[in-house]
Amino acid sequence: MSKSGFTTQLVHHDHRAHLQHGEIHQPIHPSTEYAYTDARELAAVFQGKPGYTYARQGTPTTASLEAKITEMEEGQGTVTFATGMAALTATFLTLLRSGDHLISSRYIFGNTNSLLMTLENLGIAVTLVDATDVAQVETALKANTRMVFVETIANPGTQVADLEGIGRLCAQHGLVYVVDSTLSSPWLAPGRRFQASLVINSLSKHIGGHGNALGGAVTQTGLYDWRHYPNIHDAYRKGDSHNWGLLQIKKKGLRDMGGTLSSDMAHRIAAGAETLALRMTRICSNALALARFLEQHPKVQKVHYPGLPVHPQHDRAARWFGNRFGGLLGVELHDSVDVFDCLNRLRVVALATHLGDNRTLVLPAAHTIYYEMGPERRALMGIPDGFLRISTGIEDEADLIADFGNALAESPWQG
Repeated sequence: MSKSGFTTQLVHHDHRAHLQHGEIHQPIHPSTEYAYTDARELAAVFQGKPGYTYARQGTPTTASLEAKITEMEEGQGTVTFATGMAALTATFLTLLRSGDHLISSRYIFGNTNSLLMTLENLGIAVTLVDATDVAQVETALKANTRMVFVETIANPGTQVADLEGIGRLCAQHGLVYVVDSTLSSPWLAPGRRFQASLVINSLSKHIGGHGNALGGAVTQTGLYDWRHYPNIHDAYRKGDSHNWGLLQIKKKGLRDMGGTLSSDMAHRIAAGAETLALRMTRICSNALALARFLEQHPKVQKVHYPGLPVHPQHDRAARWFGNRFGGLLGVELHDSVDVFDCLNRLRVVALATHLGDNRTLVLPAAHTIYYEMGPERRALMGIPDGFLRISTGIEDEADLIADFGNALAESPWQG
């Protein structure tokens, strides 16, 4: 999708499809099953002809959303799932087998970290590396390495992986390169630009944007040829070999595992996606202003945000994301500030777990979403006890700064 026409194409996506009755939105298709007047046609759809049989494998509503995401990601095909975690789980479990090796950034979302532990229990070896340095990824390569996984902007520490360097490395070694683009969104940079094989998006976050729908997506970029990938089943080795991986993810992830996105959620996400660029512009602006304010506050130890010049990957992020640095901040309070007391003094910002919402959200990361992984793994990820994860929304900038300013000013400490 052309960056200059991003919003125009999204807003008119359904209208261009010439829907029945001149509708400008793809309608919600609630039917569970789809009937045919010709049994041969029914059989043909089961054998690969485009069409619908049972809603667990998709509906016209989910297909419309998938086409929209494919366009945003400049890809060749998308499969949607009930959640972002369902999309990740389907990707790992359908493409990896016991005895395989996965290299992952160690700077990842807590639930993804938990999923990697599950993979290890299933006999898939996992090596965690500092993905901001492609040399560490290269050092971790083994004969049985099949896949490399990174987040574009890490949750919650905001580290920016060497996306281009890892893309070149994976292309050189024939590895599947999976990029989780949730925090950057396709508006900042489609994963294809980094030579990703597959791009993951949690549609619940920036793409949906309104905190009213769960969803996830896997998009194939068309850059990976699956002919030499050993884990593709014979049943899916047909047609264009660039599509084999996504076909296997769809069949195994939806038909066998049942991680299906409902038509109702797909409709909400598709409507929310139309304003992605507008919302992200405001979100990124608010995040940068709040980061600059908190960076200077005496009760704040450190602010992690790629938009700040002191961030280790600031130049990299500016080059790739066009001076738009996303909406996530990691904020370390001074040890003498009680993190719970400070958060309880907020009046505008919501204390909630979510990202990419219209509302600014904050939580004490070490005590909530990263509590289960334990202190050692949190230390490896750089998450101390006083770490706040802040996801900025679209509120007025002055209100956000005033709310955090008042909460910090009222919090006692020994400075």
